[in-house]
Amino acid sequence: MSTSLLYHGWGIVGYQYRRTVYSGGKVVFKISQDPSTLRCSKCDSRNVVRRGGLHRWFTGLPIGGKKVVIELRVQRVECKSCGVVRQVKIGFADEHSRHTRAFERYVLDLSSHTTIADAADHLGVSWDVVKDIQKRSLQRRFMRPRLRFVKRIAIDEIYTGKRHKFLTVVLDLDTGAVVFVGKGKGAEALEPFWKRLKRSKAKVQTVATDMSQAYIRAVAFNLPNAILVFDHFHLIKLLNEKLTQLRRDLYREAVDLLQKEVLKGTRWLLLKNPENLDEKRNERERLEEALRLNQPLACAYYLKEELRQIWKQPNKAAARHLLEDWIRRAAASGIRMLQRFAKTLAAHATGILAYYDYRISTGPLEATNNKIKTMQRQAYGFRDQDFFKLKIYALHLSTYALVG
Repeated sequence: MSTSLLYHGWGIVGYQYRRTVYSGGKVVFKISQDPSTLRCSKCDSRNVVRRGGLHRWFTGLPIGGKKVVIELRVQRVECKSCGVVRQVKIGFADEHSRHTRAFERYVLDLSSHTTIADAADHLGVSWDVVKDIQKRSLQRRFMRPRLRFVKRIAIDEIYTGKRHKFLTVVLDLDTGAVVFVGKGKGAEALEPFWKRLKRSKAKVQTVATDMSQAYIRAVAFNLPNAILVFDHFHLIKLLNEKLTQLRRDLYREAVDLLQKEVLKGTRWLLLKNPENLDEKRNERERLEEALRLNQPLACAYYLKEELRQIWKQPNKAAARHLLEDWIRRAAASGIRMLQRFAKTLAAHATGILAYYDYRISTGPLEATNNKIKTMQRQAYGFRDQDFFKLKIYALHLSTYALVG
């Protein structure tokens, strides 16, 4: 076999082919290094003396389903320039790797089209080998995402199950890339992010988040010049949760059997947008009947629908007028849930109306969170949390296609 075939077939250059051995279903290529090319792996000096060596075996690209192994006696040298004694660098593999770089590239290419288990089965290696190759590649590319030019971010937490529980995710709204994944939730989870952001000297202008007091205080302390924009999806979700609790309370307090029966099946109807009500299932009629029989529920429902209009106004002044009017009517409704919610909106009005100055929300981050959950389901969970985080950092480069 020619030396040029070693280069073109397995990415091995600067070594001499010796012979081929067929053993145990494997193809073993024995190669050697020309002594004149030996260099010190620390200072790159040619002034070295050989001091023995060690045989090593590297997995290479397979041939026709046959596993290929590259056998090389790695030379140990003493450098006369810097005085160290160590092995020379290997040109076709990383220092502590048992696989050639060409093999690792092939594994990464396969991994973009198959699962880890499928790639491992195809190549005849263990699951951990493929996973470790992926992990090293992800570490080189995404271990420390660049923050220097980050200007608009979104912050939210995601529940990932009993093993990892909550993760706090920060998304760059301009690039769509995840720039931080913290363990847990709340202000403590963001501490490493603020330190890296400060060192990067990034000038963050706007932050989209929910109305969590922990996030508000953390952003105000670490980014005093940034504008907070409270996400309208979270706000409507919060009101929906309050509306659901109101329906439960009214159901428990109802003494009329007809009223109980009507309220029993209206939870999802109350949460649906009116345009999404199914006419074939008479959902609109059932909802109207429930609202007709219960005045507090009707008041809360119609105020919820009016609240959605705050983010559909032509300008900030119109939105402010609608928000102030909504707060007044909710406070005068006599319904404790609405009165408390009105106080919450009044305290956060500046961040709510900031949407008209900076049209951002956590919507893109919600989409990323859905991708994270999809990735987690496809992998049947992740045991290695560091690997899981690295996969999240690379998620913006992933695409999903329907198979069928």
